[in-house]
Amino acid sequence: MPVLTPAAVAVAVAGRAAANLSRLVRRALARRALPRDESCWIEVRLRAHLHEERTPRAPFVSEPHLTFLEILQVIESAGSDPRVDGVLLKLEGGPVSFGRALSLRRAILALRERGKPVVAYAESVDAPAFLVASAATRFWLPEEGSLFLVGIRFEATYLRGLLDRLHVEPEVIRVGSHKAMAERFTRERMSDEEREQLEGLADDVYEALVAGIAAGRGLEEGAVRAAIDAGPYRGRTAVEAGLADACLYPDELDQRLAELAPLPTAVQVSDPRRVHRTAAPTYCALGIDSGWRPLLRDLPRIAYVVAGGIIHRSRRNAGIACDELRDTLDELRTNEAVRAVVLRIESPGGDSLASDLLWRSISLVAREKPIVVSMGDVVASGGYYMAVAAHALLAEAATVTGSIGVVGGKANLAKLYRRIGLGRDAVERGARAGMLSESRGFSEDERRALQAELSWVYDAFTDRVAQGRGL
Repeated sequence: MPVLTPAAVAVAVAGRAAANLSRLVRRALARRALPRDESCWIEVRLRAHLHEERTPRAPFVSEPHLTFLEILQVIESAGSDPRVDGVLLKLEGGPVSFGRALSLRRAILALRERGKPVVAYAESVDAPAFLVASAATRFWLPEEGSLFLVGIRFEATYLRGLLDRLHVEPEVIRVGSHKAMAERFTRERMSDEEREQLEGLADDVYEALVAGIAAGRGLEEGAVRAAIDAGPYRGRTAVEAGLADACLYPDELDQRLAELAPLPTAVQVSDPRRVHRTAAPTYCALGIDSGWRPLLRDLPRIAYVVAGGIIHRSRRNAGIACDELRDTLDELRTNEAVRAVVLRIESPGGDSLASDLLWRSISLVAREKPIVVSMGDVVASGGYYMAVAAHALLAEAATVTGSIGVVGGKANLAKLYRRIGLGRDAVERGARAGMLSESRGFSEDERRALQAELSWVYDAFTDRVAQGRGL
């Protein structure tokens, strides 16, 4: 243990005292945000884009967007908060993915198990949003609202025909029978291998959708499949099909909320003005209580790190910047106040070297303290490569993961250049100096060299997976 100087101890104690003072202020403000003489509901707005990280916002914005984790925290905290009578979910175009829908659904069911009603209200919902809404105590929408429940479809665009017209020749080498990423450029339609993958994914997602709706709405799974085949629905027809509970306009919500969560006996139940809605960001800032901080010791910490986007070796670009994330992981590894790490990954992959470097950094953390990966909607290829270094990987039924393979290549633009009258010439030293030039295709020697390099990366990938997963 490092020896702290008296000045460092004083600073630490002052920081904890300030945290306790801040808690007192928040508790005082919470009395206005969560009045006990009214039926208090937390209003959570689920928009189309649920961010994993906080995004900058302009000053004086009245309602900042919560991160996905903060939304889950709000729902969980409401379950044990005696000041909260229920949760109102306003579905405003979100979530757009089945992975997040399943996470939200689990949080809603846990809240209901604690005796708190949950109401979902929407003007228009699609299948993922309805999967969330079906877990609620009640689902309401306007009579002319829309429930677009028609099933699952995965569709891809293939560019080979267009590239042929442009006289562009894709030169692609892949290792791994089902590594279908580059088929967008080399084929005009789906390969058997890609179809096999997508069929399996569609089955998983569809079964999760059917099972969730059946459980939430009290229907047989066969009836849910028939309802999906008969979709879409307007508000009135959704109620008739047993997929919604009532058709209401927004101004009618408070009256119905009061009926679900009885008001104090001194308050008129029939008075909708006595229903108080607290916005989720306000509740997150004032209502979630983390308790008092002890002055003479620090509390154990679990670090929550978000890694989202394409993996690359640049430091500042959007996505997973390898060097930046490695610096963060190194800091967490050596910080004795951090007892464990939760790494939230949302990535389709990217640069193989950056993935391996991040795998190494995660491995070093794993030697010192527990590290768990929480998978988002997609953790594939390089994203999965780095993830297998953790002690545990947690995924949703709809998470797209795996994709263990490697793809490399280039576009040969020689014919296009000739067609448009563009001349290209070069001077070379070395048999493979022009290997990456787009003005010609691969020679057989270069193709063998690239194949060998990709095979080496593939072998390293499979070794990392076998080591991390005990396979």
